Amino acid sequence: MISLISPSKIFQIIGKLLSFINSIFFVILLIALSFALILSPPDYLQGDSVRIMYVHVPSAWIGLASFTCIALLSFINFIFKIKNFNLITKSIAPIGLMFTCLAIVTGSLWGRPTWGTWWAWDARIISMLILIFFYILYILAYKIIQNQDKANKISSLIAVIGAINIPIIKYSVEWWNTLHQPASIKIDGSSTIHSSMLMPLMLMLLVLLLYCALIFLMKYKTEIIRIKKKNIKRI
Repeated sequence: MISLISPSKIFQIIGKLLSFINSIFFVILLIALSFALILSPPDYLQGDSVRIMYVHVPSAWIGLASFTCIALLSFINFIFKIKNFNLITKSIAPIGLMFTCLAIVTGSLWGRPTWGTWWAWDARIISMLILIFFYILYILAYKIIQNQDKANKISSLIAVIGAINIPIIKYSVEWWNTLHQPASIKIDGSSTIHSSMLMPLMLMLLVLLLYCALIFLMKYKTEIIRIKKKNIKRI
């Protein structure tokens, strides 16, 4: 086993990181909510229902990014057997699952006034449901399989296979005729979203990322304590 990052060393700074994030979280949350609920204008077609976007879009981004990170670390771990990566991916998985489910729920709430229905068998929605399925399989692999090495291998395989779904989610609006519009925010700078909506969207993304960091650090800390209690040797 290769230990790239020592959980024992990280454990020493988790407390400080948690304190720092807690100290700024509620301030940024208040600012983000002010922009999202008060300062940002309603959409000329969707009205105030567009404000659901400020939770829906960042949640979807986090769900996709979390599984991408899990798949990448799992692939590296599958080859090089870096033990600490198991702790990281196990800590990320529940967070990713939670935000992917949140994206589905808020999408349904947004879809009712926008599309006239709570649910549609849309390519992007279906591919997001498949992502939830892979998240659940990944988490269950650790819950059901008692042998830790076998659980690591199977969960890594699930993550790598599930990664095939990520580009499908991303490009589903371009490959098929879907109810979702093409991306409004692009890296190349050709974004079509107005700055009055982009600012609260980015602020809400920051808030949710800080929340993810809090949950991740607490979950990672729990995993370290669990390993110490079981007296599992780490290199």
